[in-house]
Amino acid sequence: MSVAHADDADDYSRPTGETYHAEKALPSGDFYTGQWRDSLPHGHGKYLWTDGCMYVGEWHRGKTMGKGRFSWPSGATYEGDFKNGYMDGKGTYIDSSGDLYRGSWVMNLRHGQGTKSYVNGDCYDGEWRRGLQDGHGRYQWKNENHYIGQWKNGTMNGNGTMIWSNGNRYDGSWEDSAPKGNGTFRWSDGSFYVGVWSKDPEEQNGTYYPTTASGNFEWQPQQVFCVDLSECVVCTCQRIPVLPSQKMPVWYGSSESSSGNKTKSSGSSERPRRRSVDGRVSNGEMELRNNGSGYLQVDDTESNRSSPLRPLRIQPAKKQGQTISKGHKNYDLMLNLQLGIRHSVGRPAPATSLDLKASAFDPKEKLWTKFPSEGSKYTPPHQSVEFKWKDYCPVVFRTLRKLFNVDAADYMLSICGNDALRELSSPGKSGSFFYLTNDDGYMIKTMKKAETKVLIRMLPAYYNHVRACENTLVTKFFGLHCVKLTGTAQKKVRFVIMGNLFCTGHSIHRRFDLKGSSHGRLTTKPESEIDPNTTLKDLDLNFIFRLQKNWFQEFCSGNPRLSRADMDRFLLDASKLASIKLGINMPARVERTMRRSDCENQLVGEPTGEFYDVILYFGVIDILQDYDISKKLEHAYKSMQYDPTSISAVDPKQYSRRFKDFIFKIFAEDT
Repeated sequence: MSVAHADDADDYSRPTGETYHAEKALPSGDFYTGQWRDSLPHGHGKYLWTDGCMYVGEWHRGKTMGKGRFSWPSGATYEGDFKNGYMDGKGTYIDSSGDLYRGSWVMNLRHGQGTKSYVNGDCYDGEWRRGLQDGHGRYQWKNENHYIGQWKNGTMNGNGTMIWSNGNRYDGSWEDSAPKGNGTFRWSDGSFYVGVWSKDPEEQNGTYYPTTASGNFEWQPQQVFCVDLSECVVCTCQRIPVLPSQKMPVWYGSSESSSGNKTKSSGSSERPRRRSVDGRVSNGEMELRNNGSGYLQVDDTESNRSSPLRPLRIQPAKKQGQTISKGHKNYDLMLNLQLGIRHSVGRPAPATSLDLKASAFDPKEKLWTKFPSEGSKYTPPHQSVEFKWKDYCPVVFRTLRKLFNVDAADYMLSICGNDALRELSSPGKSGSFFYLTNDDGYMIKTMKKAETKVLIRMLPAYYNHVRACENTLVTKFFGLHCVKLTGTAQKKVRFVIMGNLFCTGHSIHRRFDLKGSSHGRLTTKPESEIDPNTTLKDLDLNFIFRLQKNWFQEFCSGNPRLSRADMDRFLLDASKLASIKLGINMPARVERTMRRSDCENQLVGEPTGEFYDVILYFGVIDILQDYDISKKLEHAYKSMQYDPTSISAVDPKQYSRRFKDFIFKIFAEDT
């Protein structure tokens, strides 16, 4: 990144707001020539970097904005729309090898509709997402073979049709650019083969229907994988060497008032900083839960504020919970859990299709395994008490882990490694205990029998939802198990393993548990005692989360795409883009709100116009509570004392409506 000290006597001799032509030789060796206003490029101009990169086009207050052309010393060029320093909008990129992409861009990535012409003669025309083919598209090879159908992460995935130049074709399901699942292969003479396809010959199953009695009965389906598809390799896209946003200079010597007008520096070239949401100018973070949950990180460069916000006293973040070591009352339970997980996940199992049979979801689909202390034919010796281990719907949860891209070895290492689990200091309101893995990757929750039944009952719908929504905001479930201690107690402990929504390298600034109700939804702790592990509630929230247009549209539909382009310092590292998803590492802006003094239980305050850049985590949690007789009695009892619409325990349909109404008040499009 270039650092440009742009102040000179000519800037101070001109009235604020005047645009004029200037030539600037910068201390870094870079050179700018073009329109200039208030110590910044503004209008049309050319910027030449010492490494040979060059931008010619429109500028707005020091950033490339509008139409422009960026060229690299390698010979690669981009010509099209820019926004806040990023290739964003419609544009054409030609890499150094001659490959050409023409289409939509979002934050330096091919995103939307676009056409890619490869120098070897191949061509793709269709939808892109985060730099890769994703959605519906057509790929044609130079030998005139072509595929039309669904794509995912740059591979043929979903329903699609491959047509070879010799007239043969395959119609059906694809996975990782190969037939997988139900499909039909047809020859040009009318013969066809119908069946279930897989690279594994043992999973392949189907029937061949020749057009004549002398058909090719020696043909094998595996020939499609090793012969027909051998030349149908999808070309990869050459990596852009240096992103234009990484080259944008930081202009020292300018600051901006809260009204948005530029003011002249009075001799000091101190770099402006962005204020955090608590008024400090150092790094800070905030986490948000909403019966749903989330987390916010604040950038350390200052927003444009005319007055500082009231500082919060943030203590250094500490890991939650107490390490379960020998002597802890739940030490044996932890060992049992780890032994059981290692047995379940490490047990050899045949590869399964994503299309599961109904029997896999049967509540009776469970496996009991006995773990004697001295070991057995199937279990190792151990130092814990003898116990029995139960796996609920093991095929379903194994397939869910596959859908969530969970590596079995990493999963076992996280839960069953040498590091002990941590027990949270106090059980939840439901009476359940929570345990965290040492790497914070997974949370383990003890379950009541009723909650276990709810999860098993909803499992088919949950599985279909996860298949349809790759990056769902709903809690990720990885396993459902039970430990039964032998002896006189015969105690059963059921537990579910979930993804920890707040597994992040960032320290936590603030976290919220949001329900959309107002009664009892205010934290009683004084501000001086609030720390990063304090869970705040609805009436503590004094922000509206404003998402960039693409993010907000996908937030409303639930299918995640890319984020806003304004968090320069966070997004300058291109490697971070891959980790950005809806609800995860998501850049956004928050606007501070203020509640009216005459409305004590006003859920959402009035906007104040004070904005801050943040990184946001959120998701939907606590979805296993049934509206049973205890909740109905709670609703009836509290309704006699308080406004029935303000209490948390209400009919599920009313709860859903109220929650969605609340969420769409605190989440809005950033205009």
